[in-house]
Amino acid sequence: MNLTLFDLDGTLIDIDSDHAFGEFMVAIGWADREAFQRRNDAFYEDYQAARLDIDAYMDFATAPWRTRPEVEALAMRERFMREVMRPAIDARALALVRHHQAEGDVLAIVTATNEFITRPIADALGVADLIAVELARDDNGGVTGALRGVPSFREGKVARVEQWLAGLGRRHADFTRVTVYSDSTNDLPLLEWATHPVATNPGPELAAIARERGWPLLNLFKEEQP
Repeated sequence: MNLTLFDLDGTLIDIDSDHAFGEFMVAIGWADREAFQRRNDAFYEDYQAARLDIDAYMDFATAPWRTRPEVEALAMRERFMREVMRPAIDARALALVRHHQAEGDVLAIVTATNEFITRPIADALGVADLIAVELARDDNGGVTGALRGVPSFREGKVARVEQWLAGLGRRHADFTRVTVYSDSTNDLPLLEWATHPVATNPGPELAAIARERGWPLLNLFKEEQP
């Protein structure tokens, strides 16, 4: 029995859905162009530099939509899927997912982007099991801007995967092969937890680490390996 885990942003899609969602908030007029976009870009730079304050980011990122009526927020999300995300889903990434599904692997997407954004993306990719940042809700079910539980970010991805497996009655040692696909050094804890880490569409830093450690490199979105 094999386990396969995919990061999402930069791995299965060639954009960052969290950052793109923020840009979409600006484009539709739900967020101030200058102030919001400047902070959104700054948080994205922090993420890439592995210094993101995820609690501060989640409060910021959910502010434009969390106080709006749910039906309005859901309609906006569907528009985001239609205009931004579905066109970003690449046939090569879909083929990789389908390959592991055909092999009968236990499979999940594990992402540091929140559940509101990523649930429909996982559905579009045909992946039922999604481990994403969970949003805290008030007594009326409204999103508060805080996080719920352990965020699936950096070391938290390993903790959340282990929680998910425990819920299935399984653990790491039950699997002959544990494959993790990721583009980011933020995912080094999860890549190191794998028996078969794959640096996927990696930036220079992760590519260098992968070469040093003998990990395979995979580029889904370019003809040549990095």
